Amino acid sequence: MSLHIPGVLTVEGTETQRVPLVFDSPHSGTDYPNDFGHAADPTLLRHAEDTHVHDLWSGAVPAGAVLLHAHFPRSYIDANRAPDDMDPNALSGPYPEPLNPSVKSTLGIGLCWTRVPPGGEPLYTRPLPPEEVHARVKRYHRPYQTHLRTLLDASHAKWGAVWHVNCHSMQEVASAMSTQERGTPRPDFVLGDRDGTACAPDFTNTVAEFLTARGYSVAINDPYKGMELIRANGNPAQNRHSMQIEVNRKLYMNEANRIPNAGYAALQSTFTDLAQHLVRHVETALEGQPA
Repeated sequence: MSLHIPGVLTVEGTETQRVPLVFDSPHSGTDYPNDFGHAADPTLLRHAEDTHVHDLWSGAVPAGAVLLHAHFPRSYIDANRAPDDMDPNALSGPYPEPLNPSVKSTLGIGLCWTRVPPGGEPLYTRPLPPEEVHARVKRYHRPYQTHLRTLLDASHAKWGAVWHVNCHSMQEVASAMSTQERGTPRPDFVLGDRDGTACAPDFTNTVAEFLTARGYSVAINDPYKGMELIRANGNPAQNRHSMQIEVNRKLYMNEANRIPNAGYAALQSTFTDLAQHLVRHVETALEGQPA
């Protein structure tokens, strides 16, 4: 059984969950709201999507974990940003709540994107009305973050611990909207645990070792350390472990047209095997907990 909120999110695996392991894909949504009102080339705007990521990780559900994914696109509103991560200069007037823009907002990829990948051209021909942004937060952003926290809290309450994998994809090389120099090549995977503050080291290490053994190149916390969803939910001192996994899109799709390539099935199989591996990791960790 799954929870489905049209246009917003889907949760799968809550009735078959057998370990406190939760996967989420906040950026794989492709349902573009009618009120988006952007002025961008749709083919370029789709570069913001983590297209297909929730499907690549679908094997996590039969493995015994839970999978949450968004339907809305991150360029409309980004569920992996804090609700105050918005540049006030991009708005047509005062926002009803205090704003705290980060470097991501400066790059045009904060709460509501204002620039188009990969070149960083303006996404709108207008400043965004504050009430429009606030409405997106209430209808899309807040429900996603709330549902994720509810899933994590429920697992933690039942088992006394929870492990969370925040699933993403990345461009093959850095774009003009990156914190890296444009054109910098990316490895196959980047694991982010906010420099070890969002999860226990063995959680990161077991993923790195699994992928390396499969012949993939893996970096840790470079250039992605993890954003809001693992910052807000990772607290290893409380047995709450959150980690971000970024996969290079060249491994599974054509970035220009978003069509799966010849490597899609193999990567999906790798992710299913990794999910099963993490289920065993969690089971072992739970066996070692005090009664």
